[in-house]
Amino acid sequence: MTEIARAHSERGDLLLRRREDGALELRVNGVFVMDDVETSSEELLASAALASVRRPERVLVGGLGLGYTVRALLRDVRLGAVVVAEIEPELVAWMRAGLVPSVLDDPRVSVAVGDVRAVIAAADEASYDAILLDVDNGPDFLVYNENSAIYSADFLIVCRERLRAGGVLTVWSSSESPALARAVEVVFGACQVTPVPVRLQGREELYYVYQGAT
Repeated sequence: MTEIARAHSERGDLLLRRREDGALELRVNGVFVMDDVETSSEELLASAALASVRRPERVLVGGLGLGYTVRALLRDVRLGAVVVAEIEPELVAWMRAGLVPSVLDDPRVSVAVGDVRAVIAAADEASYDAILLDVDNGPDFLVYNENSAIYSADFLIVCRERLRAGGVLTVWSSSESPALARAVEVVFGACQVTPVPVRLQGREELYYVYQGAT
């Protein structure tokens, strides 16, 4: 393993490293977050959201990661603007410095450094066509314990209020979450669950995408 960058924030340690297999990997407090080998779930998160909105003029992504969700969004010529909410400023700095392939030089992209809950709460009502949440490994495998509130009905209501008519909330999870499905259904009236088969470090896994529409 080769350490590329390390930072410490009030939430703990961030580590960017190059594995022996050549993969770029991001860990937070020792917990695997993502790598650049298996990115299909991040790309599906973007494609699922884009397929569900007629005109994606303004989109919010919760969580920068290694940029693959944003990169997939940017391939859609219909996309007007994407706001990325990222709580860790060092992760943004690493991308700007070129330690991670950047998506931030596209003029359609802007970054709001802060908790995604605060960023969404501060937005005007009916200001987004899509909100994509990819800030943890799902509600059962949190990067930060405080993120549990992101998957609650109370916060999902705020997300619904920030979506325009015909807007879509899309949430990524590394495990099946009946509680999240129920919360989305309660707030949006229905929840679409899409299983995503992936191969992660030699293992067959099944990830999930949850969606609610206004």
